[in-house]
Amino acid sequence: MPSSTSPVAAAPYFEFRSADRVPETHVWSGPHNYPTVEAAGRDAVPVVDMRDPDVARAVARAAEEWGGFLLVGHGVPAEAVARMQEQIAGLFERPAPEKTRAGRRPGESAGYGVPPYALHFDKLMWSEGYTFSAAAVRDEFRRVWPDGGDEYECFCEVMEEYHKEMRALGGRLLDVFYRALGLTDDQIAAGVMERKVSETLTATMHLNMYPKCPNPERAMGLAAHTDSGFFTFIMQSLVPGLQLLRRDPDRWVTVPALQGAFAVTIADLFHVLTNGRFHSVLHRAVVNSERQRISVPYFLGPPGDMKVAPLASAVLPGTKAAFRAVTWPEYMGIRKKTFGTDESALDMLKVAEGEPQN
Repeated sequence: MPSSTSPVAAAPYFEFRSADRVPETHVWSGPHNYPTVEAAGRDAVPVVDMRDPDVARAVARAAEEWGGFLLVGHGVPAEAVARMQEQIAGLFERPAPEKTRAGRRPGESAGYGVPPYALHFDKLMWSEGYTFSAAAVRDEFRRVWPDGGDEYECFCEVMEEYHKEMRALGGRLLDVFYRALGLTDDQIAAGVMERKVSETLTATMHLNMYPKCPNPERAMGLAAHTDSGFFTFIMQSLVPGLQLLRRDPDRWVTVPALQGAFAVTIADLFHVLTNGRFHSVLHRAVVNSERQRISVPYFLGPPGDMKVAPLASAVLPGTKAAFRAVTWPEYMGIRKKTFGTDESALDMLKVAEGEPQN
């Protein structure tokens, strides 16, 4: 289904709420059409409690076996999450001219529209989205509210509050990941690369609205993909839709919409940073005919000039670093070349036998 001449970028605004059928432009079939199984038994999505004294062990197990988990006991106020959902619902209910004047510009990642990776597909997704740097919310949303005003101020204050909470949580969870690799608190504090990663985490937010769909089995909310950075927190309303891929045999597991929980997914550069011990996970979003769904991925990754390579603490005794160093922009360039092919961008980063490591 990926296409090098995708019509997605030039697609006109589509009014989902008045649609009584799924048009051919939005009909999905083909890759990743694996069966969906119940999230139970061996397919029960791990739930990790940040308050658990043994949280590092639980995170290690979930990151190694699943590449993702549900996080509870995280300390982010429920009121901050509720305010986020209210503001996002209001944003996507705004008239089309107000949303589309903030449309994503060619060559840029921020703005209203489909995620940048979706431009490589020849079908449209059953969703609306808005991507922005979490540190630049006020500049970005003046495109929606060019005259400012109370609605603009309220929206920005809620986004900023959420960013503050999530960035702090990202730092706390990163320390748990380090301990899950076997590091002590003293080793984390003494590690140059460990500190650099922690101090320079950058955050991007994507606001998603998945409207009700008249034929959900023919549509796709968000196509299967891995995230490219370190790890992602996904806040979702109490409507299931996020699915994680499990292997051997390949099947999709729907992540429960658990009250107060964030879904956490491991991304590609964290796969590299941990030398493949914590693996990135293929995930997607499906839609339904009964209720709209909101989700907010909060992406954490390195600054663009940081070379990401396996941490020394992640390379097990008797083994070598499996991946060469790469910056985030360099990785995105490699990843772009793999769309529409059977190649893996992570495989292209692997150090060949006898190849010098940098």
